[in-house]
Parts: sequence; C-alpha cells; structure tokens
Amino acid sequence: METALIIILAALALASGFLFARLKIEKARNDSFAGNAERERESARNEFSVLAAGILEDKTKKLTEENERKISAIIEPLKTKISEFQKQVSDAYDAELRDKVSLKTEIKNLTELNRRLSEGAENLAGAIKGDSKLQGDWGEMQLELILERAGLEKNIHYSRQETIRDADGNLLRPDYIVRLPDDKVLIIDSKVSLKDYESYFNASDETSKEMYLKKHVESILGHIKDLSAKSYDRIYGVSSPDYVLMFVPLESALYSALKKDPSLLTKALEKNVALVSTSTMLHALRTIGFIWKQENQRKNVFEIARESGQLYDKFVGFVDDLADAAKKIDSAGVALEAAMNKLKTSARKGDTIIGRIERIKSLGADAAKSLPPELSDDIRENSK
Repeated sequence: METALIIILAALALASGFLFARLKIEKARNDSFAGNAERERESARNEFSVLAAGILEDKTKKLTEENERKISAIIEPLKTKISEFQKQVSDAYDAELRDKVSLKTEIKNLTELNRRLSEGAENLAGAIKGDSKLQGDWGEMQLELILERAGLEKNIHYSRQETIRDADGNLLRPDYIVRLPDDKVLIIDSKVSLKDYESYFNASDETSKEMYLKKHVESILGHIKDLSAKSYDRIYGVSSPDYVLMFVPLESALYSALKKDPSLLTKALEKNVALVSTSTMLHALRTIGFIWKQENQRKNVFEIARESGQLYDKFVGFVDDLADAAKKIDSAGVALEAAMNKLKTSARKGDTIIGRIERIKSLGADAAKSLPPELSDDIRENSK
C-alpha cells in the first residue's frame, strides 16, 4: 500500500513537472509573439508617421513656395508703382506750393531787375553815342537777360535769330522766337534805333529837343511799318502770332515817344505790332514762363492719370492671382483630406491603414500612446 502511494506521488510530481515545463514554453512563445507584434506595430506606426509627415510637408512646402513666388511677383511691381505714383503726386503738389510761396519774392525780384535794367540803360545810352550796331547788340543783351530772368531756357523755350520760312517759302530771321504750348510762337524784335532819342537826350536847347523827339517818333513808326511788312503772321508750320513784340530797351525812350504822340500804341496795334518796354516785356515773359509751368503740371496730371490706370490694371491682376492662389490652397486642402481618408476609409469595413494598426494593438501590443480620439472614432464608425 505504501509502495503504491509512493508510486502515485512520484507520478503526480512527474506530471506536475511536465505541465510546468509546458507552461513555461507556452509563456515564452506568447511573450515572443507579443514582442513581434509590438515591433511590427511600432514599425508600421513609424512608417505611417514618416509617410504622412512627408506627404504633408512636401505639399505644404511646394504650395508655400509657389504662393510666395506669385505674390512676390505681383506685390513688388505694385509697391514700385505705388511709390512712383506717390512721388509724382508729391512733386506736383510741392511745385505748386513753391510757386505760391515764392510769388511775392518773384514780384520783388522782377521789380528790382527792372530798376537795374533801367538804370543800366540810362548809363549806357550815353556810351553808345548813336552807334546803331552797338545799340542793337545792347538791346539784344537786355532782352536775353530778361528772357533768362523770366525762367525761360534758350533753345527750349526761345531761340535767337533762328532762320524760318513764311507760307510762300521766303526766309525770315527774327531776333527772337519765343515758343508757347500748342505750337504757338511769339516774335520779338529788338533792333529799334535809339539814335534820335540819344540826340534828343543830349540836345541843349528846346528847339533841338523838339526836332529830335519828332524824329525819334518817326523812327519808331518807320520800324513798326518794316516789321508789319515782314509777314511774321504767316510763319510756316506753327500757329501764326497775333502780334510782333517791338522791344524798346529804354523805358524813357518809349515814354518820351508816347508823350509826344499818344496814338503811337494804337497805330502799332493796327499793324499787328505791340510796343513793349523793359518792364512790360519782363512781366509778359514772366507770364509765359508761368504758362509753361502750368503746361508741365498739366502734363504731369495726365501722366499721373495714365499711371493710375496702369496701377488699377495691376491691382486687378493682383486680385485675380490672389483668387487663383486661394483656389490652389483649397485644392491642397482637398488633397490633404483625400490622404487622410486613405488612412481611415476603405471599400471593405475595417480594412484601413489605421484599422490595421489598431488591430495590432488589440492583439496585445504593449503601447504607451493612442491615436487621437477623432481618428479612433472615425475608424469605429467606418467599421460598423
């Protein structure tokens, strides 16, 4: 009996040992399977993360670079045009403001110049001693000084002794041609003789003074007649001037002639000749200078209007490109959504990339992290 009991206990011990060994083998096998599953899950998750991040990064980078190039290509010319437009408006405003501010100063300067010219003329009258050539040269010098002081530029706003033709082809060579906007011109003659006035000025008795003053008036009338006969009103290729300006460089010479014959101005105008002295010429040319400034400002206004039109067209193009960029951004969003759908949707229930990853976890993979709830919820919803 005792022997049988011992045999039974020995058999039980042997069976227990065998069972324990089988359990250890099964546990080792299960541990090995779990480890392999965890490694496969981790590898798949890493590959998925790299793939998804790569796709998103590549799409985002390409879209960003494309948008930056397009927006930069539009904005840079637009910024340049806006800067140019602002500068033109500012320059036009500054020019107009300077003209207004300097008006009193200009009037004062013109008055002072007139005084200096008159004083110089009186002093020089005694020096030329009736020499007609010197008188003519000196008259041109006076006129040139006035033209420059009026702000007119030689060979741009006026020319000296330029050869021109009338409508019949005859050659003409006026002392000065002053150009105005719209192809208009103004003819100025500066060769009036002051010989008789010089004799009148230096005469010692009243009879001689009266005689020379009368000759001085006749000399002026003769010069008016000569100018009228030159047909300056028929210059070819430009708008014909209404009057020829006959410049008398000595204020006192013109004043004395008008005092002797008050109808002298009327007689000159009837011949399309206007008598002008130093002061009247100064103000007339200053007015012409102002007309040119106004003309330049008018052209600037037209240029600003043209630039504004181009700026508007550029802006419309900019808006169109922005709309195109927005469409591309929307398209990228659609592509991203499609990529996400590939992760969580499939033709067969549960047969998605994320679904397969989650199944690996459910098999016993020891994971410390989980997918975002919204993705897990979507998988569960699509698996139903």
